[in-house]
Amino acid sequence: MKALRRAVRWGFATLAPCEVVIVLCVAGGVRVAPAVWLAAELAVLVLMAGATALVVLDYRRHRRTGLHRRSAFLAAIADSVPVSVRKLISHEITLATSLLRWVTRRGPHGVRDGDHLVPYAPAQSATMYGLLFVCVVETVALACVIPWPVVHAVTLVLDLWGCYFLLALHTSCVVRPHVIGADGALRLRYGALLDIRVPADRIACARVDRRFPDGKPAAADASGVADLAVAGLTTVTVELTEPVRYVRVLGKQAEARAFRFYADDPVSAVAALRAAGRSRPGPVNASDR
Repeated sequence: MKALRRAVRWGFATLAPCEVVIVLCVAGGVRVAPAVWLAAELAVLVLMAGATALVVLDYRRHRRTGLHRRSAFLAAIADSVPVSVRKLISHEITLATSLLRWVTRRGPHGVRDGDHLVPYAPAQSATMYGLLFVCVVETVALACVIPWPVVHAVTLVLDLWGCYFLLALHTSCVVRPHVIGADGALRLRYGALLDIRVPADRIACARVDRRFPDGKPAAADASGVADLAVAGLTTVTVELTEPVRYVRVLGKQAEARAFRFYADDPVSAVAALRAAGRSRPGPVNASDR
């Protein structure tokens, strides 16, 4: 089964760019030989059959271990599809649904009665809309000056996707703010890319703390502190009684003993954590470092 799984993964990795090239050739008016179409379709059928066989075999194996049908199916998918691919697909779905939620004005996602919202998107609005404007200008300019059909099609698709991605990423940050639950639990997010849950009983203290971190986003440093900066800035530090495990952007597992994140109103966020009765007293004075 390992050999079949490896063959299917490498097959999809090889076939995907070939399919993209064929589609771009068709879009650019380049004639594709019938034999090439036939070979591509047969390759897709063979790989789909192999992937289906893997899922069925894995599903039966998990069912024999006592898992329910849904859990066994999800476990079978997890065995066949790499974590990074699953995360990328999840990100794209979340980006699309977040943009739809923002357009339809449905309000923040994952917020219940009694929860306290901690927005962070306004700090990056100017930058994101500026980048979006540049992308739109670039898309129009390149669409007018590139004469070659294939290059024109490739560039147009990439530029349009870039415009969509920037807008969807920012709107996902708008509709998915940080949330302090009524029970004192903390949910830290960055749009569609991050979602970290900190139970209330693990929060030791919270304080206003202005910093300008330079590490990787959501990566814990040597002291176990993870930064979720917005516009290069964090304003709240939350220390924990014990480490919390979480998943980074592309599925890598991480563990942190403290989180530093950005909040538009850090004093209000810290006050909400204390008001929930789950965090020990701590300083509420901002400190520039």
